[in-house]
Amino acid sequence: MRLSFQNLFFVLAFIFGLFAVLVVAKTVLIPLSLALLLSFILYPIVKRLEKWGLNKLFSAFITLLVLFALIGGSITLFSTEIMSLSNKFQDFTGKIMNTLTEAVVFVNRNINFVDGLQREELLEEGKEYLKESSGTLIQNTFSGTASFFTGLISTIIFTFLFLIYREGLTKAIVAFGDDKNKVKIFRMLKNIQSVGKQYLSGMFLLILILGCANSLGLLIIGIDSPFFFGFLAAVLSIIPFVGTTIGAIIPVLYAFMTSDSLWIPIAVIILFWAIQIIESNFLNPKIVGSSLNVNALAAILSLLIGASVWGVAGMVLFLPFAAILKVVCEEFDDLQPIAMLISDDISSNTSKKSDSFKWIETIKGWFKKN
Repeated sequence: MRLSFQNLFFVLAFIFGLFAVLVVAKTVLIPLSLALLLSFILYPIVKRLEKWGLNKLFSAFITLLVLFALIGGSITLFSTEIMSLSNKFQDFTGKIMNTLTEAVVFVNRNINFVDGLQREELLEEGKEYLKESSGTLIQNTFSGTASFFTGLISTIIFTFLFLIYREGLTKAIVAFGDDKNKVKIFRMLKNIQSVGKQYLSGMFLLILILGCANSLGLLIIGIDSPFFFGFLAAVLSIIPFVGTTIGAIIPVLYAFMTSDSLWIPIAVIILFWAIQIIESNFLNPKIVGSSLNVNALAAILSLLIGASVWGVAGMVLFLPFAAILKVVCEEFDDLQPIAMLISDDISSNTSKKSDSFKWIETIKGWFKKN
């Protein structure tokens, strides 16, 4: 087999240019991508309102108004809990500083890194450092909050525009194909919408189930604000692989700081460990995984690439994008090998000899000289 360095150069240049655009334009592309996925799940609601006699503009407005009310209510509840917990932050800081100071003094007493190190002196230096860094923390918090609300408003506006212009956008995309491929392109768009809708609806259902399970467990253990910590961990679970762990660390640390008994934080660890096992092995594959049909290798790659390009937003968005890419590639003969590499049915597909040889020949054709 002879490699076509010209084709290889064009492929690498396209990939490099795509990543450059994703990084440079992420301020616009992130809310645009979120809006596209939201429009997939809100489309059936808008369609139902239109069947009831409402026009397209008013149907989209009412749907987004309800969504905005739900998001605003959730943010208000979370903010109230955070404000109540912030009153205990000073006590947490004191406990953490005392614990770290005792650990440093104990290690220095046995290894003697610094001569004459005193506990009181180390504690005062730690408090002084916290005072100096508090201004930067407040500034970063304000900047992050402003960026969050800016992105949220942009997402809602883009979602509204997608919903009211959906027919024109669909016709424009279908018009790019010739007459014999118009039906295929329209079917591809329907499949993309179906994947996005099933993924988001599955994630909402998973968050609801995990939030109730986490909150009930924390309530039984006796942790303060169990619904806050329970649903916070559930929301963080939308970040593949690492979100559930991060969501569990927060209530575990809170239990360590607020309880005198060691058994309470241990019980919290056991609770989240058990729920994570159930979520990873039963809930996620049945509720979310079935709608994506993406194998583990493609999922991990999408997670790493999304994190490097868009951070946390990329970790959330690139997994459904991988599923959408699979749907697109399935409709084009030259791109079907990519769909096969992404699909979770790769083992069953490779068992068909005729199809396998077809994919191999197509891959070879990418690198042959014309």
